[in-house]
Amino acid sequence: MQIPLQITFRNVEVSETLESYIRERAARLDEICTTLISCRVVLEAPHQHKHKGHLYHASIDVTLPGENIVVNREPDLHQAHQDMHVVMRDAFDAVQRQLRNVVGRQKGQVKTHETASQGKISVLFPAEDYGRILGADGADIYFHRNSVMNVDFDKIEEGMAVHYSEEEGDAGPQASWVRVID
Repeated sequence: MQIPLQITFRNVEVSETLESYIRERAARLDEICTTLISCRVVLEAPHQHKHKGHLYHASIDVTLPGENIVVNREPDLHQAHQDMHVVMRDAFDAVQRQLRNVVGRQKGQVKTHETASQGKISVLFPAEDYGRILGADGADIYFHRNSVMNVDFDKIEEGMAVHYSEEEGDAGPQASWVRVID
């Protein structure tokens, strides 16, 4: 980190254990992204007049070259945030996920979706709620009525062209989804 870690406690007694935990988690962020510029952590207990117990609010702001990651954990959303350690853990977990996504994007590691295979309906068994697809490569693929996406199963016919995604099933190749080509 180019700028030292900044930790702020508002309306909260400073705990050496919690501060040590925050420093440890911030160091892990620095390991994930070597270009980390700064990390600011705020833990606060809002004033509450009508409630027993405290719900804590955490905010973590991480600065990278050309990018900022801000995570807020609001007390109204999570009753588990009566524990300072839990709210900090949740906030750091969220920052860590976002930071990994940013680093992956910077390295060009973008999730790719497999391309759909093309084929045609070779046979239908409407009474048994399934059919078979003849793939462009000659593969025989099973599909269930629940895998048909854009047309009602009862309206498809043998010979219709389809796109599908193949996966290995219990009894061989099967289509996880089938889309009729218009």
